[in-house]
Amino acid sequence: MAAAASCALAAHKLQRPVRMYLNRKTDMLMVGGRHPMKITYNVGFKNNGKITALHLEILVDAGIYPDVSAIMPYNIAGTLKKYDWGALSFDIKLCRTNHPSRSAMRAPGDLQGSFITEVIIENVAATLSMEVDSVRSINLHTYTSLKEFYDDSCGEPLEYTMPLIWNKLAVSANYELRVNKVKEFNSTNIWKKRGISRVPVLYDLNVRPSPGKVSILSDGSVVVEVGGIELGQGLWTKVKQMAAFALGTIQCDGSGSLLDKVRVVQADSLSLIQGGLTAGSTTSESSCEAVRLSCNILVERLKPIKNKLQEKIGSIKWENLILQ
Repeated sequence: MAAAASCALAAHKLQRPVRMYLNRKTDMLMVGGRHPMKITYNVGFKNNGKITALHLEILVDAGIYPDVSAIMPYNIAGTLKKYDWGALSFDIKLCRTNHPSRSAMRAPGDLQGSFITEVIIENVAATLSMEVDSVRSINLHTYTSLKEFYDDSCGEPLEYTMPLIWNKLAVSANYELRVNKVKEFNSTNIWKKRGISRVPVLYDLNVRPSPGKVSILSDGSVVVEVGGIELGQGLWTKVKQMAAFALGTIQCDGSGSLLDKVRVVQADSLSLIQGGLTAGSTTSESSCEAVRLSCNILVERLKPIKNKLQEKIGSIKWENLILQ
């Protein structure tokens, strides 16, 4: 919107078409970036570090345009689930300002919310002169407290694994031993210091439907289109592997090399209508499932043809099957 408005103003002033090119640095200065926030909180806690109450007031600088700021309160509140705060209240306000609008950086709201919770935990530990790891441990939700506060999303007892993972990490990483080594190093070094910590992270996953399209060409090559965008998370690699695996179930001679025959192309609004958005850390999974379902349909269509050819000539290669 900011670039479009600038182009429109220049075109109006110059009375001629204007095109704007932005390098990445300039683009990130004009739009995007994480939301600045002002956080005020009051926290109550016992001498053993157990938190009994928390009140949060958060002002979110949303900039001049809404963009994706509407999702921020929900995502910030979601990260509070990882600790049992006792009595919890919060007031999150989106503020329209004369600053550039903010966009969806990775885990928008979740990252800020996690940072807020850890600052509170660390301040409680510092006030009590306790190890911050001990304060984190004592304030993790039990399944009982999780169900009491979040009955709609707590799941079954065996599905809540945060305390189990927390304890396993301490063992597998030799955490206590490494903590003692850090303390020993710090006690004998004045200017150099080391640190170590473990921090729980909670991220709310939402699986959304995603379209997928698989086309087999006459030369035996396979073209895959998905609604998700490849932005470094490996989505194209995953759907390519899924297509090769799913089509390979037809078990033609030499079909083990189907991976080399698969290519992924960027879909557009003509080939895949309502492609959806790439967000939430589940687009790869939903895209792979869409490709798997598409491949299953193609395999079912190819099986009768393969069976007929096998009765006539015995073994059959993938390319010959597709030619038929």
